[in-house]
This record gives sequence, structure tokens and C-alpha cells, in this order.
Amino acid sequence: MNKILVVDDEQDLEVLIKQKLRKQIREGKYQFVFASDGLEALKIINNDNSIQTILSDINMPRLDGLSLLLKLNEINPLIKTVILSAYGDMDNIRTAMNRGAFDFLCKPINFEDLEITIDKTLEYVNQLQSTVQAIRENNILKMYVDPTVLQYMTRSEFAQDVTVNETIEASVAFIDICGFTSIAENEAPDIVVKLLNKYFDIIVKEITNYGGYVDKFMGDAVMAVFKGEFHADKTVEASLAVIQQISTIHEDLQASASYHPNVSIGINSGEMVSGNIGSVSLKRLDYTVIGDVVNTAQRIQAHGSPGEILVGENTYELIKQAFVCQRKDDAVVKNKTKPIQIYQVVE
Repeated sequence: MNKILVVDDEQDLEVLIKQKLRKQIREGKYQFVFASDGLEALKIINNDNSIQTILSDINMPRLDGLSLLLKLNEINPLIKTVILSAYGDMDNIRTAMNRGAFDFLCKPINFEDLEITIDKTLEYVNQLQSTVQAIRENNILKMYVDPTVLQYMTRSEFAQDVTVNETIEASVAFIDICGFTSIAENEAPDIVVKLLNKYFDIIVKEITNYGGYVDKFMGDAVMAVFKGEFHADKTVEASLAVIQQISTIHEDLQASASYHPNVSIGINSGEMVSGNIGSVSLKRLDYTVIGDVVNTAQRIQAHGSPGEILVGENTYELIKQAFVCQRKDDAVVKNKTKPIQIYQVVE
């Protein structure tokens, strides 16, 4: 349930909200908690970590709404605040937005507009929380997150979360951008980096759209992991989406002939170790997965051609009811005494 804290010293607002939004409250869409000023609001927030959004007045006794915004940035930047005030002059609006307010609505309140604003704010907060969760599993995505959020994540409870090592059932995909080495050798460095980041953005978007996360970037390849129910199906769906998106790109380059990027993808499923791997002395640890399943996925990808999705036998058994696959020649891979069975996803 979406829990919203309303901070206002006017009791009439509590009555109005309960009256005007009674249908949404009754259906469980919103749950409102009320405070009469900023200090009371801070006590509630400290005792209830389920607060997602705040609706706050500006003029209040003890601690006003603008001062509350500064405190919230310190204690929990994941909570977003909408200011509700009769003082809608530009100075108040600018001060509120500069202190981190998500939106500003003027009193008297239009409750239809308020509901739209609440929904928009909650959607943003949920996206932000999903991003934080992804970072907990993959610290390489820290570059995309606001510094105040990262500061919040360095607290002891978060540090304890990321030190958990476990054995998981998952699918791993290696997505290699075909033919990019020749581009890197012939084009200017700025162009090479710009193109690679462009392709990575497309790949990452589809991975996250289907519930996966990026484990690491490896040169011109991406290693992605999918966990949970139907992890193999999601991996294949994301891979098909990546191929579709990448295949629409055409690059006119200076030093090289026109370039049509493509990818080859290797997927394997099974049990793997998940944990923080790296050097403690260098303070460089990556939350990653390791094991034979991971190594085999990379070697399966090495047997693929542009536009192909190759899967191991374990993955094939998980997806064969949902996807059309055809048997390929068995592959001889490093550290395997016998050739392994691989399949190509046809559709």
C-alpha cells in the first residue's frame, strides 16, 4: 500500500483529504498518516520506514515545510515531498524546488490535480526504490544515481545487505557486440566510446525491462543475470528485444564503411554463487555471480554468429515449451571433457 504523510497544522486539510479521497482510501490505493508540523513528521518518519511520499504545508509551528525539506535530504532522500501552500509566489516555489521538493501545488487544493500529482510522485519513488535495489545487486550502476541516494545507501544496514553471499538458481546471458573491434581500431576514441555507450544503453534498458540486472561490462560485451520465477524465459525475451532494437541502427562512420551493429548472445541456466568478489585491500568488490554455469554461458556465446541466441541444455529444458529452438552441432569448450549440447532460439 502507498503510505503518504500529510504535514499541516490546519485540521481542515485532514478532514478534506479523508472526504475527497475516501474512495481511494477505502480501496487501499492510499494510506494517509497526519502530522501537525515538521517535528512531528520527523518522529513519524523515524518510526515508520514505509512512508513513500509527503504532502507538506510551508507555514507551520516549530518546524516549517521548507526546513523539513532540508532535514529529509539528510535522513532519507528516497522520500519525495509535494508542497501544498497558499503562498504560491515564485520565491517560495524556487526555494522549495531547490531544497528537493518534487512538486508544488497551491491552495485551495484541486483534489483531482492532487490525485494526479500523488500518483506521479509515487511512481517516481517506486522507480527510485527499484533503482536502489538494482544497485544493491550491481554497484556498477552507481554512476546513474543521485549522490544523496548513494550516501543513504552507505549506512550500516545497507552495507550488511551487500555482504550476503549465497547460492542461487538463475540464468546468465553474455551479449557481445559483433564486429566492434574493427570500429575501435579505425575510429577516433571519442566516436568509439560514444557508440559503445549508445549500444550499452539500449542493451541495459531491455535487460532491466525484463527484470534482469547488469552484472558487468566486459570490453564490448555485457554480462546480465536474471533471477526469480521464469528466469530463463525472461532472459530469452530480453535477448530477443536486444537483437530487435540493435538491428534497427545504422551508423555512417568516417574512417570505416557504414556499420550495422549486431549482437550474438549465449545463455546458460543453473546454480551459481552470488556474492561480493574482489580485493578487500584495494576496497574494490563487485557483487557478481561465478561458477561453471557462468563460464559455460560465455563459451556458448563464443560459438554464436551475429543475430543468434544460443542456449545451453539446462536453459533449453526450461524454455522449450515457450520458444522454438533448434539443435546445433555440439560445441567443444574449454575445461569440458565432453562436447556440450547447444540450441539456437529460432523464435
